[in-house]
Amino acid sequence: MSAPRFGIGILTLSDKGARGEREDESGRIIAKMVAELGEVKHYEVIPDDEEQIVERLVAWCDRERLDLILTTGGTGLTRRDITPQATARVLDYEVPGMAEAMRAASLAKTPHAMLSRALAGVRGQTLIVNLPGSPKGVRENLEVVLPALPHGLAKLKGDPSDCAR
Repeated sequence: MSAPRFGIGILTLSDKGARGEREDESGRIIAKMVAELGEVKHYEVIPDDEEQIVERLVAWCDRERLDLILTTGGTGLTRRDITPQATARVLDYEVPGMAEAMRAASLAKTPHAMLSRALAGVRGQTLIVNLPGSPKGVRENLEVVLPALPHGLAKLKGDPSDCAR
């Protein structure tokens, strides 16, 4: 029996990217890294605008019924870094271990990791994970959570099997 394939959305938050002034390397990295996990059904680059982010997340969760949404960008400390706030507005509950694991792994490489405000959580049956905006940060953080995604997504889809190994 083959592993389930999941519907995935990639949402890049970047003012420059939305204006066509910056190529979205981070979104492409995400797409490559999750290729074996499922199909990227939606991919979009939008500005760092809280209302647009909320609207897109709600639509992809509630109407499109994606299993996983990975955001990239907007997790730092500037006034325009509002991805965590937008994400928090739509979540039913957080999955703090994922964000903690990403920060812990990154902290082993750079003290700047403690400045990340990335969140992970669930809306309905969709897992949403905030990733950094830099290609290096995306790669390093997604590598940390990727091994747990198939199990977590299967559980969200109703897998009744025991979690013990």
